[in-house]
Amino acid sequence: MARTLHLSHRRSHFPSHPHHHLLQNPPNISSTSPSSSFSPPHNCSFRRIFVYNLPAVFNQELLDNCVELDPWHSRCRALSNDGFGSKATGLSGVIPEDLVPAWYWTDQFAMEIIYHNRILNYKCRTMEPDSATAFYIPFYAGLAVGKYLWFKYRWKDRDRYCEMILKWLQEQPHWNSSGGWDHFITMGRITWDFRRTKDEDWGSKCIYLPGMRNITRLLIERNPWDYFDVAVPYPTGFHPRTDSDVLEWQDFVRNRNRKTLFCFAGAPRDTIKNDFRSLLLRQCMNVSGLCRAVDCAGTRCSNGTSLVLEAFLDSEFCLQPRGDSFTRRSIFDCMVAGSIPVFFWHRTAYLQYQWFLPSDPKSYSVFIHRNEVKNGTSIKSVLESYSKEEVKKIREKVIEYIPKLVYSKPKEGLESIKDAFDVAIEGALKRIKEQKQFGHKWK
Repeated sequence: MARTLHLSHRRSHFPSHPHHHLLQNPPNISSTSPSSSFSPPHNCSFRRIFVYNLPAVFNQELLDNCVELDPWHSRCRALSNDGFGSKATGLSGVIPEDLVPAWYWTDQFAMEIIYHNRILNYKCRTMEPDSATAFYIPFYAGLAVGKYLWFKYRWKDRDRYCEMILKWLQEQPHWNSSGGWDHFITMGRITWDFRRTKDEDWGSKCIYLPGMRNITRLLIERNPWDYFDVAVPYPTGFHPRTDSDVLEWQDFVRNRNRKTLFCFAGAPRDTIKNDFRSLLLRQCMNVSGLCRAVDCAGTRCSNGTSLVLEAFLDSEFCLQPRGDSFTRRSIFDCMVAGSIPVFFWHRTAYLQYQWFLPSDPKSYSVFIHRNEVKNGTSIKSVLESYSKEEVKKIREKVIEYIPKLVYSKPKEGLESIKDAFDVAIEGALKRIKEQKQFGHKWK
């Protein structure tokens, strides 16, 4: 039912704007890799990535036509600044002044552009495909399908770009030699937007098309039962420029005076019977002074407002029910703010982001089964049962993992701290190397 409403319209944080800075990807880009101190430059034996120079129709032309990517409003501002969006405003007095320039109003569906820009500057990028461990396909699958999810478009429209890229790949010798098992791609939406099983259903059938089976796919939500799906963090608004930005932010959220026990930011689904979000809002509003509710109905949480960030910064815990799918960007907004997430579905995080979160869910989060809440369990009582020492310990684990949840601003990455991009790329390379060593490939 949630799919009958426009995702981008409900969840985008950006007004339309006619001007934007587009990613440049010239065909003859230098093969010299920028240096980075978090790993020695010579340590690229099994980490060389070849980036396909795709026809512009698969990436650059989508950005050039950003006005047309959404039937409701222009996507140009949201996709500007190499995918980071417009610079954040209204944060003065909310966060440290010297960290304000590290914040942007980043769109949750911009990860394809962010990854592409970073990987073009990856220190182990190679211009020689014969020496590559892995092959990156810079196809903006999420942007390509987004405009065709609504109104008059047919299933053929939603599948067209994916069919085109697979046809192009099947003409490449290194694709044919492996069947795609050493290739990976970023797909900037949830996996279910690419898993249509019937022509009349939602999304494209990209993942089910012949040729996609063996590709490692980085998405903001995975199918937990598909080995080739890998969930990576949703982009948040914090994009540190240096290691010191990360350390200063961690100190800031660690020492924050949190005034409320818990908070919930979200919009109720009035069309859904027994809507769980509405139940959470009621529990929050019924414990005056202990919970901060941010009702995101309409556009109350959009257009760059700081309301949600302030709520997370001021709360010990943040409630994280499932979103329009099992995951939601708010998980990462919450944790980056140093608030402890409270989950109600295992698939919201525990079965998703294993490369980026601690292996022990109890070390960084609280789980309350949704049925317990529906049967009258008081969230307030559960959270009050944690001692100050326990809360401090859990929060410290959240803060420890913040670097793995954010995408840094420099195209070369940070000096010595690994961010979400680094973790994702190293993970993809590791699994491709293991597949090659142990023969885990098929056609």
